[in-house]
Amino acid sequence: VTDNTFQAEVIDASKTQPVMVDFWAEWCRPCLMLAPTVAEIATAYAGKIKVVKLNVDENTNSAGKFNIRGIPTLLIFKGGQVAEQVVGALVLRLARREPAGLRTSQPKDVSRAVPAA
Repeated sequence: VTDNTFQAEVIDASKTQPVMVDFWAEWCRPCLMLAPTVAEIATAYAGKIKVVKLNVDENTNSAGKFNIRGIPTLLIFKGGQVAEQVVGALVLRLARREPAGLRTSQPKDVSRAVPAA
């Protein structure tokens, strides 16, 4: 996705289906390491989430609009707005759980599972 296509491919598209945007750059080693995981998410959630990549060096307007200060950053858009943002090392955690933007049930309340001290 590019600055020119961001509105249609991300904002507008997220009104009918969640869209995950991977903000990355070619020189970003963690971004390159994350690429296979992003591809796995795209495959695992095919039909439930649209996954796109945006090169921050080539598309500075979109990156700036969403205050992308560090990469890798994943933004999940739902209903035309950012539903979740994950930056840096936390990106790998996102890959290990269901993103909030896709969650169909509420997270379990585990506070009662821990006995009070």
